[in-house]
Amino acid sequence: MLHIAVVEDDKNYAAQLKEYLERYENETKRKLTVSVFSDGEDIVTDYRADFDIILMDVEMKFMDGMTAAEKIREKDDEVIIIFITNMPQYAIQGYKVDALDYVLKPISYFAFSQRIDRALTRISKKKTTFVTIQMKGGKGRLDVSLLCYVEVRDHDLIYHTVDGDIEAKGTMKDAEEILAGEHFFRCSRCYLVNLEYVDNFQGSDATVNGDVIQISRPRKKAFLDALNQYMNEVGK
Repeated sequence: MLHIAVVEDDKNYAAQLKEYLERYENETKRKLTVSVFSDGEDIVTDYRADFDIILMDVEMKFMDGMTAAEKIREKDDEVIIIFITNMPQYAIQGYKVDALDYVLKPISYFAFSQRIDRALTRISKKKTTFVTIQMKGGKGRLDVSLLCYVEVRDHDLIYHTVDGDIEAKGTMKDAEEILAGEHFFRCSRCYLVNLEYVDNFQGSDATVNGDVIQISRPRKKAFLDALNQYMNEVGK
């Protein structure tokens, strides 16, 4: 479930945004809960970091959206802020508070739904996923976002992370199963690569977080296709 705040002093626009969110919920089958605030001051007062997305009007009577966003950022650096305005120059100021995007009034549903799609993509990337691996001497939890690639070495698995290497028991098939759906690609018999950490690709070699890994010839085209698809998803 996603918790979305609408901060808008114009009742007609607030109603329209609620209507768009209901339509989006029906079309995507995502469960949304919506809280409406009529001024920046209202959401800032006793603010708790329990929203996923804030749709913030810029010009409001008591506290404008930029000021409200600055105060929110003091308590919450994770929430996604999307500004709603009829003045495009505010988009530049939005970078100061790490705003994801802005929507110009009057608002079309198509433009609105695109912004929500983009917000959900960022949210999905921020969520931490842990997997359990069979380490020597017991089990351990591994943060998938820190894992660069998995290597088979002397019948053991080496999980190469940004913080160092972890030795574990198991087969590459075991690693593929626990990392299914997490943007990993089996590029050879010995390597399972996190596409997020691929720095470049040249010839038959991929540089993964600074390490050069050879891509087997039969898997080269599939690897390039998977990498291109991942890059397109990230760029949306």
